Amino acid sequence: MTSEQKTSDAPKTEEPTTHFGFQTVREDDKVDMVRGVFDSVAPKYDLMNDLMSMGIHRAWKNRLMSKLHPTANQKLLDVGGGTGDIAFKYLERGGQDATVFDINDEMLKVGRDRAIDKGILSGIEWMQGNAEELPFEDATFDAYTIAFCIRNVTRIDKALEEARRVLKPGGHFICLEFSKVVQPGLAKIYDTYSFSILPKLGEVFADDRESYQYLAESIRKFPDQDTFKAKIENAGFDQVTYENLTGGIACIHSAWRT
Repeated sequence: MTSEQKTSDAPKTEEPTTHFGFQTVREDDKVDMVRGVFDSVAPKYDLMNDLMSMGIHRAWKNRLMSKLHPTANQKLLDVGGGTGDIAFKYLERGGQDATVFDINDEMLKVGRDRAIDKGILSGIEWMQGNAEELPFEDATFDAYTIAFCIRNVTRIDKALEEARRVLKPGGHFICLEFSKVVQPGLAKIYDTYSFSILPKLGEVFADDRESYQYLAESIRKFPDQDTFKAKIENAGFDQVTYENLTGGIACIHSAWRT
């Protein structure tokens, strides 16, 4: 057998793949693809959130904050919160120490500008990085929040493990994310809205149909409530529960590090 035959007969190592919306892509490519989406949507992100949810996302975030119960001695890590919504609500509710951590610098720029506009010059640290590789020591934070972000993470299991690692014993994990509709009759209406109206809104108001098509697809690819609950448990969290919002369009998962 020639060396050429040996090479051709050797098993090929396939590169790991994941989904980017409904596309199958290399895992190593997804981070840059997601970054490109949020670079594009960052300037109109908050406007589009209001248009997409008809303002309901504000009530969902308020519900998250009610579960968090901010206190002055609490140290919060908000992952994927670049534009500052969760951090601002945290300070308004009595929190004093928040770190906003986002992979996308454009989103962080929007958040910093919003903070200045609100006169918030302290209490929030803004950091760029990947949720799968948090640059913090073990047991650093009292609470970890992640809102409408984790479905865009390439390796969700790794991000959950990192979330647990950086939480102190007794630390609270709270995830707000789009989920699977459970209310009868709502699923068909929501599908029509997501794949017909939402991309059109992106085209008209943000001049970006493709990014909002991806966002709709990413919601459909995200695990349902019980599957995601199992992932959180597998990451080592305890007391894992979830609460459906607006018929399951969104869901809050809550868990604790013990």
